Amino acid sequence: MFAERVLSGMRPTGSLHLGHYHGVLKNWVKLQDEYPCLFFAADWHALTTQYDDPRGIEKATREMVIDWLAAGVDPSKATLFIQSQVLEHAELHLLFSMLTPLGWLERVPTYKDQQEKLSNKDLSTYGFLGYPLLMSADILIYRADKVPVGEDQIPHVEFTRELARRFNHLYGREPGFEEKAKAAVKKLGSRDARAFEHLRTRFQQDGDASAVERARALLQAATGLPDGDRERLLGYLEGTGKTILVEPGYLLTEASKMPGLDGQKMSKSYNNAIALREDAASVTQKIKRMPTDPSRVRRSDPGDPDKCPVWQLHQIYSDAGCRDWAEKACRSAGIGCLECKQPVIDGILREQAPMRERAQTYLDNPALVRDIIADGNARAGELARETMRDVRAAMGLSGDR
Repeated sequence: MFAERVLSGMRPTGSLHLGHYHGVLKNWVKLQDEYPCLFFAADWHALTTQYDDPRGIEKATREMVIDWLAAGVDPSKATLFIQSQVLEHAELHLLFSMLTPLGWLERVPTYKDQQEKLSNKDLSTYGFLGYPLLMSADILIYRADKVPVGEDQIPHVEFTRELARRFNHLYGREPGFEEKAKAAVKKLGSRDARAFEHLRTRFQQDGDASAVERARALLQAATGLPDGDRERLLGYLEGTGKTILVEPGYLLTEASKMPGLDGQKMSKSYNNAIALREDAASVTQKIKRMPTDPSRVRRSDPGDPDKCPVWQLHQIYSDAGCRDWAEKACRSAGIGCLECKQPVIDGILREQAPMRERAQTYLDNPALVRDIIADGNARAGELARETMRDVRAAMGLSGDR
């Protein structure tokens, strides 16, 4: 039985904005208190579209990690690391490329969609076609059973599950599997061994699904049973083989409700974003210049909050009393647009203040960030090497290692 583990990553794009905070980082901060978490900077993934100009990826990675720390991601609770510094990702990706049907990659929903969106780039490369394999390697190498994703990313997790099943089917039948499984049954002790065999027969002959759950619970409770034998017995129970790679599940996260300065989704490409650590003067000016209801030409004209981008920000940064005041005063022309914007300015600055304070510690002492990443790389590397030992052995590639 493998431990619960959450894995998530981000492509390094430089400084993050408030949309990233509300869409991803707030959830990471919550998850780190609930599960063992690994969060990584996906710098190799950045190369799938930036292979012709990789300058800036390293700096963008560092800025992004500082933003994670500023948002409250805690390196004492979660492992923060850089993808390219754990070379086992590349090895597993290579091995996956040997067994993955080409059609699986071509049917990934985002493949053609991204080619159309980025039509100014030549994306007819294996790296772009094969990025779902690298993404699967990122997940499976840590045997992560929980991947936080938005609804549009569920197909990537399903692809990874399918790949894990294919790998386990091809390579899970280790030499002498039956003999090793029977020897492992004896390690349970006579009473539990009889119970296990009874439940295995109930499932395989009668299709009793509840027998599987009871047998799993029996194996989970067995003390002194090596993890390899435990996994071997799970495969023996279900008539498959040893589980080498864990099929991940997903934790569905809500899409970010953080609008940009123009009412569209916040994005650097739309030039409508507020950076996570943007200084107070700049934030204030950006909000003051935001467009409002176009029908409010004069101060005395009543407005319609539903037509005003500022009202969307009130939904995030104002409490019920403030929203009620703003809505009524807007519709009655009781306040001007600048007055309406002030609570939003105050709310954003209040949210950013602890982020700027946390970030300053790392900006003043860059060695702290280097140490956090080095420690994270080491912890992630240890987990990755453990998985790769099993993968190589299953594929007959262990050699003398």
